[in-house]
Amino acid sequence: MTKAELVAAIADGAGLNKTQAGAALEAFTAAVTASLKKGEDVRLVGFGAFKAVSRAAGTARNPRTGETVKRPASKTARFQVGEGLKSALNG
Repeated sequence: MTKAELVAAIADGAGLNKTQAGAALEAFTAAVTASLKKGEDVRLVGFGAFKAVSRAAGTARNPRTGETVKRPASKTARFQVGEGLKSALNG
């Protein structure tokens, strides 16, 4: 599903026009991003949780050349599936 398809699905499901649905989706992603940048988890009961995690520095290999390179420490986000979503997918 693309972002445009998601906006259309939100518009249909919530009775909004596509502009309003797009604004709602942008507000949601901005709120999740802001919380993760602060190091806070975002939990949506029954759906799942977005978690900010830190990756330690290490070494990686360039697959094209085989050269070993240093990978700097970084932060990333992970999504942990909630029981409601897991049940919907497997039920």
